Amino acid sequence: MTKNYNVQEMIDKNKSNSSNTIEKLIPTILFLITSISILATIAILYILASESIEFFRRIPFIDFITGTDWRPYSGDAQYGIWALISGTFRIVIIAAIFAMPIGLGAAIYLSEYSSDTIRRIIKPILEVLAGVPTVVYGYFAINFVTPILRSIWSEVDLFNAISPGIVVGIMIIPMIASLSEDAMSSVPRAMREGSYGMGATKIETTFKVVIPAAISGIMASFVLAISRAIGETMIVSIAAGSNPNFSLDITSTLQTMTAFIVQITSGDTAFGTDIYYSLYAVGLTLFFFTFLMNMISIWISKRFREEY
Repeated sequence: MTKNYNVQEMIDKNKSNSSNTIEKLIPTILFLITSISILATIAILYILASESIEFFRRIPFIDFITGTDWRPYSGDAQYGIWALISGTFRIVIIAAIFAMPIGLGAAIYLSEYSSDTIRRIIKPILEVLAGVPTVVYGYFAINFVTPILRSIWSEVDLFNAISPGIVVGIMIIPMIASLSEDAMSSVPRAMREGSYGMGATKIETTFKVVIPAAISGIMASFVLAISRAIGETMIVSIAAGSNPNFSLDITSTLQTMTAFIVQITSGDTAFGTDIYYSLYAVGLTLFFFTFLMNMISIWISKRFREEY
């Protein structure tokens, strides 16, 4: 009499010992690969926190977190982080004002108005901007954008917030456009057709149906782009200057948190000094802001997500 096997029994019968060993190892290997990013993040945070603690043993934490004067090289050194935060956010605000409408406009065109052929051509060209080295953006800012600004507005200094802010905005446009376009393209076609069936025009459908339905993805793209702008280094180091000041002036030189880190790591700072350890305190502050923006992005995605 012929014995009947079910599918699972036949698979188990044909498996070799070596195949079983590989099958058992695969989940472990994949878990270790997945753990690399987590372990790297923990290690980075440990280094930042441990070295920052040494800095705060020398400089009172309250002076660091509330001070507005950053003069680490003077005889009477001051470490008020708000001077660097002020410079950073001037750049970020200008970049966001410049990039958000352009990036969203590009996403609307690619998702709602362009043909498939044009989309396949334009989107890769737009994303080429994301591959340009930031040092090139920096020299573009100081050698091209700044002279144009100074010819229009004589009060603008050679190093200022406007020029690097605009160029940082150019840099983050592809991120906003690509993520927003993906969010808008994921809105079901039936919602658009229903809107048209109710007599709505294309622009009404875009702004009253598609964008509200994709708002979580659009807002997440804004927040992630701002997070990228906060961490930008070379553009602000080259075009913004190195004079930290706590003000709202966008025409004069300033210094951001990332630019100060570049200045400290240039090799002129002695190991073990207050200035050396301030590098980690500033890095920890930068990490906090970037982490906060990522958490906001996750919250927005969950809070406003639409499931179809």
